[in-house]
Amino acid sequence: MAKAPVPGRVKTRLCPPWTPEQAAGLAAAALADTLDVVGESAATERVLVIDGDYPPPPGWITRPQSGGPLGERLADAFAEAPAVLVGMDTPQLTAAHLDRALRALTRADAVFGPAADGGWWALGLRREAYADVLRDIPTSTPETGALTLEALLHKGLSVVTLPVLRDVDTAGDALEVAAACPPHSRFARAVAAAG
Repeated sequence: MAKAPVPGRVKTRLCPPWTPEQAAGLAAAALADTLDVVGESAATERVLVIDGDYPPPPGWITRPQSGGPLGERLADAFAEAPAVLVGMDTPQLTAAHLDRALRALTRADAVFGPAADGGWWALGLRREAYADVLRDIPTSTPETGALTLEALLHKGLSVVTLPVLRDVDTAGDALEVAAACPPHSRFARAVAAAG
């Protein structure tokens, strides 16, 4: 699930220190790296749920994000199940992370990847109906992840927790995440070029 990397619409919390154009360049690099990793994973179908226009890799399905608040758009992204949803904010993601999530989803109702800022970087659900819990959870808060996990458990679902990853919200996050990426990654190179 992603936003098209348009200056002024993506990664606005990176401005300052970076310009909207630099922030969009970092978003484009993060999205491209994420698409590559998903392509390397064992996923049998790959769907780009996008806000805006962005060319998908060959063999991918593209669906526009639904309207409304982020919680509704996240819930609507689970149009097919089982599915593992990741965003474009964790370009240090590896195919091993995704494969672990996919394997866990064969034995659990849900998989949950907590983010260091209190959100989440991955959510996998075995049934589309489970995504309804997302509609009422406040997003982009330090409690989003805990509230999501609590809602899944309250629904009686079995949940496998994945490792914590840092997502890119601030310039400090971008520097830390770039250091965790392979040096040849687009994101690491974009952060180095942005200065």
